[in-house]
Amino acid sequence: MGISERDIEHIFERLRCGVVPERGLDAFAVGIEKERAEIHRQLKLIEEGEGAFKFLRGGYGCGKTFMSRLALLDAQSRGFATSFVVVSDNDLHFHKFDDVYRKVVQELGTAACPRSALGDILDRWIARVEDELISAGAVEEAPDFDEKVQNRMEENLASFTRGSAPEDMGRVLRTIFALKQEGNLSDAASLISWLSASENVASGAKKTAGIKGDISSRDAMDYLRGILEIVKAAGYRGLAILIDETETILRMRRDVRGRSLNGIRQICDAANSYPGLLWIFTGTPEFFDAKRGVAGLAPLHDRIRFMSHGDYVSLRQPQLALNPFRRERLKEVALKLRELYPAGDRALFNKKIALTYIDQLIDKVTQGFAGDVGVIPRQFLRHLVNIMDLAAEHADFDPITVEGFEPREPSDAENRVMAGQNAYDEEPEDEQGYEPVEF
Repeated sequence: MGISERDIEHIFERLRCGVVPERGLDAFAVGIEKERAEIHRQLKLIEEGEGAFKFLRGGYGCGKTFMSRLALLDAQSRGFATSFVVVSDNDLHFHKFDDVYRKVVQELGTAACPRSALGDILDRWIARVEDELISAGAVEEAPDFDEKVQNRMEENLASFTRGSAPEDMGRVLRTIFALKQEGNLSDAASLISWLSASENVASGAKKTAGIKGDISSRDAMDYLRGILEIVKAAGYRGLAILIDETETILRMRRDVRGRSLNGIRQICDAANSYPGLLWIFTGTPEFFDAKRGVAGLAPLHDRIRFMSHGDYVSLRQPQLALNPFRRERLKEVALKLRELYPAGDRALFNKKIALTYIDQLIDKVTQGFAGDVGVIPRQFLRHLVNIMDLAAEHADFDPITVEGFEPREPSDAENRVMAGQNAYDEEPEDEQGYEPVEF
């Protein structure tokens, strides 16, 4: 299956808590092939030098966070750096771009470094700068080599950002390199924290770099441009930023809500001027359609409004609609997890977590929601994993009996599947070579 035991354990540990796993999602991602392909199309555009944004639209329980996590894992597998940010009404207001910048940079991740990856990205960039200089004839042991590295770093930053990178950013990067060369890793780490917009950096480290104060809202997007260019110069294809639970804005005070929506509008308007950057926002239909949400801010609504023509909806419009779970999709996820579960006695485990049991469990869990599977996938999966744990831990545990379900003999096809065989015999080949009759 191509998934490690560690990731399998991570998947089930997260599902036990009713939380979307951060790794291994591909192992049980079903029913979202078209939506996933659209995200891949967006990533290809970004690889080719575009800057873009996308909004994932869906009600509670339709898998927005799952799709978001999967999108970032797909991005990392294609060589992107990523950032996963959850909106909070306490410390993330979109009109305060220093808030946005701080969250994005602090949550930077790559395939090699899942979180807090800025330091690793800087090291990779510096190593590439050094290799370029050596390839051009510079001598690494020469006394002026470090100065050449610092100068090239500043030249590259200015060139990549067309001179828009703040002067303090260049100073800090030079100083980080110098401190690391001296072995002063503590102060270097402090300046990396400052570059991440931390407000708790010792004044001594700032003084070493010749800077005062912190990154302001006015300068934050210029710093983000600099970080983006460093990410690409370090060898990554680009940067994908995921902003989850944007509907949290609806709970903010009216003035803060309006300014946050306008902040998102500004980000969208500027997206194409950040080549190699993809913004993905998730939100509920209420966030997009309510007057106190996107629909109440005409400039934003006009840019991203959701359009449908009867039953036809384009996946390529700014809002990508995620469909609610349906019964068959939930069942397919359950079967994927059953296959993935690290059971000792596989035959006994599959006999306990039989298809008939899964069907009846879906009925039971959805009873209180009038059969609406879309609002309960997390509860269902958490319940299912708990039953799987009990089945694996106790030899005499019978899920059908414990749940009070009616026992039903499995069909011949189900017995064959549980035994690892095809559900039905393959059709024998026609030795006579006759053409099949078409009806």
